[in-house]
Amino acid sequence: MTKLVAAAAAAALALGAAAPAQDSAQPEPTLAQLIGQKLVVSMNGTVPSVSLLRRVRRGDVGGVIVHRFNFRTSAQLRRITRSLQSAAAVAGQPKLVIAVDQEGGHVKTVPWAPPSLGPAQMGLQARPQGSRTGAALRALGVNTDFAPVADVPASRASAVYRQGRTWSFDAQETSRRAGEFALGLRDARAVATLKHFPGLGLARRNTDRALVRITAPRSRLAAGLVPFRNGIRDHVPVIMLSNAIYDAYDPVNAAGWSRAIATTLLRHELGFSGVTMTDSLDGAARVRGIPPNGLAIGAANAGTDMILLTGSEAATRDVYTTLLRAAQRGRIGRATLEASYRRILRLKARL
Repeated sequence: MTKLVAAAAAAALALGAAAPAQDSAQPEPTLAQLIGQKLVVSMNGTVPSVSLLRRVRRGDVGGVIVHRFNFRTSAQLRRITRSLQSAAAVAGQPKLVIAVDQEGGHVKTVPWAPPSLGPAQMGLQARPQGSRTGAALRALGVNTDFAPVADVPASRASAVYRQGRTWSFDAQETSRRAGEFALGLRDARAVATLKHFPGLGLARRNTDRALVRITAPRSRLAAGLVPFRNGIRDHVPVIMLSNAIYDAYDPVNAAGWSRAIATTLLRHELGFSGVTMTDSLDGAARVRGIPPNGLAIGAANAGTDMILLTGSEAATRDVYTTLLRAAQRGRIGRATLEASYRRILRLKARL
């Protein structure tokens, strides 16, 4: 049994799942597998395309984000998720991460599903709202919620506050409520995603529409870390990194592709051992007037585990090819890819 297969089997046992029997001669994963499991991509239409299903069967895709334009009814969404997971299963690939943005309030990919309240209104209902949300999503074949938001708004000028996506101006209250919502999702066997590390509370503009640079010193950023520290303590499985630049940590790279933030701060200083994921690289790329390919290479080298791409299927195929070629040429370290692969397989053992 190879080291990576052994790690996956041990993870499955630790989570109460039966470890699959493995051929002791099974080879190490290929670069194509290491790259493919990193990518969470969009689908173009209302049914998975032949091309997307082929990519899933090859293992070129690790997850799919479902958008509101992909479906109109529960039955349609269930058909989508079944088709995607079946394609992975028949080819012997790991289960897919299938995700939606189901925060509550205005941000609900599935409009008729819980939560029935926005974050600021949930209060003591955060955990039951999270549980009901997770159960509803699982019934639709969705296993991952890109929620809760853990950003602590510094003022009413904060972009995430103006979007109605925050819990409280108080860091401890935000920490409690976001943590309870995440625990509720876990109660229902859905994967929670705490976002947007290390916090967007000081950002006055949307990172999908503007290049956001946060110039505050570390002392000012400390409050924004509180919900993430507590989420790590509670074993939140996924943390999404923001597309903002934080001068105090890395004046050049945004969090999603900053080794100083994704690895040094989040893993070494705060002790996070779960899966990290970029926010959508497409919005960040548009703001910068560049394709997302280079940002994806930067994210892989920063140690960020999964890369979220919300562009067209053709565009995400191109990012996959770019990453694979970069890895083949030694521009992305294999050891970094393998470490991410192990963490992704541990996560998927829970799905």
